[in-house]
Amino acid sequence: MNPNDLATTSENTWCPGCPNNMILASTKKVVSDMINERKFKHEDFAITTDIGCNSKIFDYLKVSGVNALHGRALPLAIGMKIGNPKLKVMAFVGDGAIYAEGMAHFIHAFKYNADMTLVVHDNQSFSLTTGQPTPTSQKGYLSKSEPLGVFDQPINPLKLALASGATFIARTNARDMEHMQEVFRKAIEHKGFSYVEIIQDCLIFNVESNSKDKRMYKIKDNTSKKAAEKIANQYDYNAHKGKIPMGVIYKVNLPTLEEKWPQLKKQLPKRKITSTKKASKKVKISKKKKSKKK
Repeated sequence: MNPNDLATTSENTWCPGCPNNMILASTKKVVSDMINERKFKHEDFAITTDIGCNSKIFDYLKVSGVNALHGRALPLAIGMKIGNPKLKVMAFVGDGAIYAEGMAHFIHAFKYNADMTLVVHDNQSFSLTTGQPTPTSQKGYLSKSEPLGVFDQPINPLKLALASGATFIARTNARDMEHMQEVFRKAIEHKGFSYVEIIQDCLIFNVESNSKDKRMYKIKDNTSKKAAEKIANQYDYNAHKGKIPMGVIYKVNLPTLEEKWPQLKKQLPKRKITSTKKASKKVKISKKKKSKKK
């Protein structure tokens, strides 16, 4: 299968040059490659989306799925997995929906650990509805709904994911398609709930938070939760501040929702749950040396 075979005839209404186009192209490449390798069939893939610029991917990707209400793509995706545990489900959402109306679903999804992938397009603004701030918008961001600027500290969803029992957390850059495809593939192949955050620019709104590429650096796949907490703490989502680690920030192998439910487990091939304690890789976090007082 060619990635172009996953294109639809729908008119693309994203802004010219929008990073969403790169996310779409990367998704097509990864899905088509996995089909060509005979790991999956076209009908094995399904998607859910909700409301927002990001969710227009539903119209442009020739994969079965359902377009949900704002913030509700995740529970719908989990419902798909319960209905057919063999599906490879991907939920595409925005930072405005998943970290606001969808926050409760986000937290509980890690506990359930359904074998599916959540892809969050994070541009730190409600771009479809003219740029209102989202839960990850930086302090001081001026918009029509916040003319005095955002007063509150943005949330750190990666730290929240770790606290909620995540088994796979990764971050990538929409402009780095090669890295994005690598992360997507690892997320889809992970047995459990995989959470991928994509840092992307909006060309129209909250442009002051754009162009963070120079602050990004890549890390090796990490299986140490202690190291993951330090990595997640490096970037606090405020503009022009802090290094931004990219890659698989944390992964661990634990029973999935489908394996925990006897009704669903019967439909799955058997697999072994291997311990990750011995395989854990330590990620060095640089510390400033304290000066000794004379």
